[in-house]
Amino acid sequence: MGMPHPEDRWTRETVLALPDDGNRYELFDGELLVTPAPSYLHQRAVTGFIAILLPYITQNRLGQILTSPADLHLDGSQLAQPDLFVLPPVLGQPPREWNEIPNPILVIEILSPSSARYDRLVKRRHYQRTGIPEYWVVDLDGRMIERWLPEDDRPEVEDQLLRWQSSPDREALEIRLPALFANILED
Repeated sequence: MGMPHPEDRWTRETVLALPDDGNRYELFDGELLVTPAPSYLHQRAVTGFIAILLPYITQNRLGQILTSPADLHLDGSQLAQPDLFVLPPVLGQPPREWNEIPNPILVIEILSPSSARYDRLVKRRHYQRTGIPEYWVVDLDGRMIERWLPEDDRPEVEDQLLRWQSSPDREALEIRLPALFANILED
């Protein structure tokens, strides 16, 4: 089955109508991003970050950490499937649909050869415009993290210690990156 090719720009509806073929489809500013299923190493990285972040998120009642696949709306016309993201607590009824979910307070993408350009440019710019408080691009080969804030023109690059403080009234989480990368890469 061929993929529909809209004459103008892709929409959420046309992307959501695509067949389930094992690829991950995302939509940013009308541009369709297609990436294959993640590698084993990629998934080890996702699990490593969950193991470090989950106790901090739980202890500080920051909400919940989720992984792709997801259909985040962001500003309503996008379709984002970040590798990991932290959602703030939702007051009242828990959400039942992706369109009921608020913007994440942290988004993390693990680089792969097929996603590096998208993660560093297309997604990053959109996450910044949308006001995502922190966006981390994890480079496993370089054993570093690019940390982006909404107003940044350049990332803060960390390869030793990454401190995440979700708000000034909370103690920061300190992530020792050499140990994290050694665990993920099974050194």
